[in-house]
Formats: sequence, structure tokens, C-alpha cells
Amino acid sequence: MTTESTDRPHDLIAIIPCYNAGDRVRPVVEAVLQQLDRVIVVDDGSTDDSITSLADLPVEIVRIPQNKGKGHSLLAGFEAALAHPEVACVCALDADGQHDPAELPRLYAAFQEAEADLVIGSRVFEGEHIPWRSRFGNKVTITVTALLLRHKLPDTQSGYRLLSRPFTESVLKTVSGGRYETEMEIIVKAIREGWKAIPVPIRTIYETGNASSHFRKFHDSFRIYARLLRAAWFSRTSR
Repeated sequence: MTTESTDRPHDLIAIIPCYNAGDRVRPVVEAVLQQLDRVIVVDDGSTDDSITSLADLPVEIVRIPQNKGKGHSLLAGFEAALAHPEVACVCALDADGQHDPAELPRLYAAFQEAEADLVIGSRVFEGEHIPWRSRFGNKVTITVTALLLRHKLPDTQSGYRLLSRPFTESVLKTVSGGRYETEMEIIVKAIREGWKAIPVPIRTIYETGNASSHFRKFHDSFRIYARLLRAAWFSRTSR
């Protein structure tokens, strides 16, 4: 179900993975609908009222019966997006308000201008409102990624991304599901296989103690680095 508008990009669709996002997801979806005609929300086994709160909005819901992780939600959303033949670009953004939908037109313009396959909304981890642990962790990940892939990106963990249809199709063929490590594997794939990946600065929205965030600092960080090492090593030995 969509609300068509002539001044919106009809080949762009938004994917919003959602797991127990509470009352945060509806404002995000409403803001995206101000920019786009098509929105897919992937319900990753939510047990709260976050999905039922969207019942009156013109969005497509993809349901995963039991919680499997953000990576699985992304892949399910990508598959649903590609079922629309007119879609040439897929946008992924978070359900908790950490990404500003108002920046979508600028990201899409950069995607078109660069003829990119992957646009990464890059946050700036500076300022007193960003905890030193987050700043340090981001810099470490950037450094490790640059050493392994020989390609430096200013933000490797941002979930605000635009993917071309050909790249999305390729991701579905080769990238495995998981939690947050799936996003890292997508970056590795793009760089190692020569897809055009570009960073575009976005506003950094950081909320200390965000209860709707399901990122487990140690466990998920380990999974991200493990997936990075495995994917980088596999792509190097298979060349």
C-alpha cells in the first residue's frame, strides 16, 4: 500500500528493521513517509506494541516469527524490496530514531551523482555528547578495517545506507544473516568485489543509554570483528 507523489523518487524504497522499538518506530516511519512512497518495516519477532502501532500507516510489514537479529531482518527486507520491479535503490535505516529521514534526499542525490552501489551515512564521533568509549571504539574499527581491506571509510558501523539494486541482488546471494556483523560483511563485499562504495556525512544523533538499542558492546563487537576477519581472509584467498 503506497501514497504516490510525483515529486518523490519512485525507484527508492526504505527498509526499517524493527525489534521492540516501542513508541520510537512510528515517528521514524512517519518521517520516512514524508520523503518516500514506499516503506518496508521488518518485524524481527517483536513482543511489544511497536508493530501494531503502525497499523494505520501505508507501510508493508515483513514478519519474522522469532527474533533472529538485525542482519536477518536486513536480508528479509532486501528480498521484499526487490519484489518491486521499479526499485533501483534500497535504503536501510534504524527504527530507534538514530537516523534522520530528512537526510534521505541528500543521500539519494549523492547516490545518483556518484553512480554508487553503496552509500554509507557517515557519522562524526566528536563532541562532548559522544562518550569516549564510542569515539575510541569507532576509531579502532576504522583502523582495523583500513588495514585489512586497504580502504579507509570514516564510519564502518553506520546502519544508514543506500544500496543499488545490482549490489542488493549480489548481497542476497552471498552475505549470510546474523546480528550487526552482517553490515560489516556487506562493506567487505563491496570493497573486495569492486562495487562503488562512498561515505556521505550525516548528522550524528547519539543518545546515551538508549533502551531500544539491542547492541551488546562486547558480544556484538566480537562478532563484527570475527566476521570482518573471516570475510577479508576469504575474499583475499579466493582472488
